[in-house]
Amino acid sequence: MRILIVVIMALMLTGCGSIISRTIPGQGHGNQYYPGVQWDVRDSAWRYVTILDLPFSLVFDTLLLPIDAQHGPYE
Repeated sequence: MRILIVVIMALMLTGCGSIISRTIPGQGHGNQYYPGVQWDVRDSAWRYVTILDLPFSLVFDTLLLPIDAQHGPYE
């Protein structure tokens, strides 16, 4: 039962870093490449939970890379 709960929680977190960093003002690093990955690896109390989201954010940010490139250039 515990394993099922952990799997469900992990699936619910899918893409959170990418979505939060792009949609909620002040939560992301804004106007940068791979903002979801940067959001996931930030130093916070939730860093151990968001590390589960890191592979999903990496894939999602890679898919959105052409859109991010249109908004560049970034420093």
